[in-house]
Amino acid sequence: MFEMPRPERPVGEPRDVRIKRLAMRSMRRGIKEMDLILSAYASDRLGGMSAETLTLYDDLLDENDHDLYQWVTGQFAPKPEFAVMIEDIQNHISKS
Repeated sequence: MFEMPRPERPVGEPRDVRIKRLAMRSMRRGIKEMDLILSAYASDRLGGMSAETLTLYDDLLDENDHDLYQWVTGQFAPKPEFAVMIEDIQNHISKS
């Protein structure tokens, strides 16, 4: 299976700029359902994430929207590195 290379990340990006970039990527997805799910999640969670968790979220945003939707809705198990974050997104959805 062909995998797209991960995009280059800005070096030395200030935290506030990084959060804004991730928030924008969260709301400009390929499918509307993921726009809604991830933009609400990003709005509530990005500011409290550690630098490492922001990197993981950035990596998550590189994943295919259809895969993300299936993980978030429980249709398929997520990649192991994203399991905790997907669970947090699911919990966020259930509280909304």
